[in-house]
Amino acid sequence: MSTSAIRIIGLDPGLRRTGWGVIEQTGTRLSYIASGTVLPPEKAPMGQRLAELHRLLSMVVAQFAPDEAAVEETFVNMNPASTLKLGQARGVVMLVPAQQGLSVAEYAPLLVKKSVVGAGRAEKAQVRMMVNVLLPKASPESEDEADALAIAITHAHHRGAVERALRAGQ
Repeated sequence: MSTSAIRIIGLDPGLRRTGWGVIEQTGTRLSYIASGTVLPPEKAPMGQRLAELHRLLSMVVAQFAPDEAAVEETFVNMNPASTLKLGQARGVVMLVPAQQGLSVAEYAPLLVKKSVVGAGRAEKAQVRMMVNVLLPKASPESEDEADALAIAITHAHHRGAVERALRAGQ
């Protein structure tokens, strides 16, 4: 792995709240850069909510200029309508970094938990605690923000394998 710094944005998609977290990886060292939550207007029509999600995330990506992006995969809810709405938000979340020319990796929630906590069935509180341990300067204010940082950490741990798989597919 290269020793030059790679800036990674992790994104935890949601229609009401989308968490984002930016870290930097230099060799095996991870550093916290910034994190937050994007909050599209809940009462607006779907099209406006998605447009606002796009606008706000575009501002985050422009401000922090990541080199790579990672997004959590959608798990299927019991409610198909909720799953479909989350899928629409996830599409926007994946589109924003892709429009900036970034590669966008996807990670299953179980892999994120296993990568950060060591157990795929970890609770949200455990993920948040381990994010604080792995990134001492981070102080996520929401679960969405902590999850986004966990996704970025997961990508930092697995990005070499993702790069090799992409090269093999070309």
